[in-house]
Amino acid sequence: MTATVPTGGDPRLQAVAPGLTGRPWIEQAWRDVVFVHWRVDVSAVAPLLPAGTRPDTLGVDGVDDGATTWVGLIAFRFSDTRFPPVSVGRVGDFIEVNVRVYTVDDRGQHGVVFLSLDAGKLAPTVGARVATGLPYKWAVAQQRRPAADRVAYAVRRHGTHLRSLVDVRTGPPIAEPTALETFLTARWGMHVHRLGRTRFWPNEHESWPLHRASVVSLRDDLVGAAGLPFALTELEPDSVLYSPGVVTRFGLGR
Repeated sequence: MTATVPTGGDPRLQAVAPGLTGRPWIEQAWRDVVFVHWRVDVSAVAPLLPAGTRPDTLGVDGVDDGATTWVGLIAFRFSDTRFPPVSVGRVGDFIEVNVRVYTVDDRGQHGVVFLSLDAGKLAPTVGARVATGLPYKWAVAQQRRPAADRVAYAVRRHGTHLRSLVDVRTGPPIAEPTALETFLTARWGMHVHRLGRTRFWPNEHESWPLHRASVVSLRDDLVGAAGLPFALTELEPDSVLYSPGVVTRFGLGR
């Protein structure tokens, strides 16, 4: 495939959400978001994807070679969950660590597929699995701030020995994100396979306020448990980012 340089019109590189059609069914604040990513060949991801989707591709230099895709380990705090206009209070406040990959479907809709989502509270874990079909797991989870410029998350999945620990040092704000940084963070939907069908659930939020970051320490079992190469998280990440957060709204799946 001939490499092409993404342009401002590329839907994968739009830092501003296209907007939802209709009212959002859920709204959540995502706080202290840590994005850790590794680049992989599409062959490592393609067998894990639902029908009708394929790996979304972009090289580390922002050039699409058709062969490079990405695996993300994402950690953050949920807060202020509401089903507009009803708030669920503190029930919707919890820590999540998820493993995600990047997808495009046969209609050209670009999104993510969550291979696993470990949540630190039982009620949201069960509720999200029932409502959306996402592979949520109940975990012991906590966040720490070892220093003013550091954010750390730790989870242990209930009933298993699977753990994840990620501790990053945050840097200065990014004035203009690169094409790759936009590709990895500004994803305006998720592909979810449920009841024999793959649906696209759109979302919107303000543009990410991003900071570059660096890993202080990282130990993870979740990426390997999701079906990806176990040695991947032993490698130095290709991208580490931090955001203080956004308020996100999801539309109904289609």
